[in-house]
Amino acid sequence: MSVGKKMLSTGEAFVDRVLCVVGAVVFSQMPEFMQQYLQRLGGRLDEARRHLAHYQKIADDTNVTLAELAARFNGSMDAATAKVGGVITDTVARVHELESAQAAIQNAGVFGRPFAFLRHVDPGIARDIWSIFKPAVPTTAEGGLYAVAGIVVLLGLYYGLIRHPIAWAWKRRNRAKAERMMAAAAAQPPERLE
Repeated sequence: MSVGKKMLSTGEAFVDRVLCVVGAVVFSQMPEFMQQYLQRLGGRLDEARRHLAHYQKIADDTNVTLAELAARFNGSMDAATAKVGGVITDTVARVHELESAQAAIQNAGVFGRPFAFLRHVDPGIARDIWSIFKPAVPTTAEGGLYAVAGIVVLLGLYYGLIRHPIAWAWKRRNRAKAERMMAAAAAQPPERLE
């Protein structure tokens, strides 16, 4: 093996190892991030339910449904009072939205959870978590599975989108160069022996 090929092989082995480490570390953080997201989501849901409980108590005390209470507020001629109906309606919608997101993420399987998370992510909550997120060493089976998935994904991307296309282009270039050299040699008149 030539020195150049050996160095190239060593460099590629280094890239493989770096990609494995990066993939494992990055992907293994996903369960931790989703766990923190669920905790923050649960806190927002509890707060929204608490607000909704106040409106529900008013509705119960006045013998109307929550929808009827919102409609009464919405129908008020006073602009400030009418806005309270919108707040009630928005709070009901927010509770349903947060409950749906929480259930979807919690009930998803190990590998379905990231997709459920992405479908139901609240950008505000995710941004808040990201601003304080500290990577952790995963000690769960789920963290290990995600680490392995990260290795497979990054190596797959590297080999599928970078390494193999470059190798194919390089071989094609060398083949074309060899064909040109052969064509040039064939076009040369034979040397005469004297």
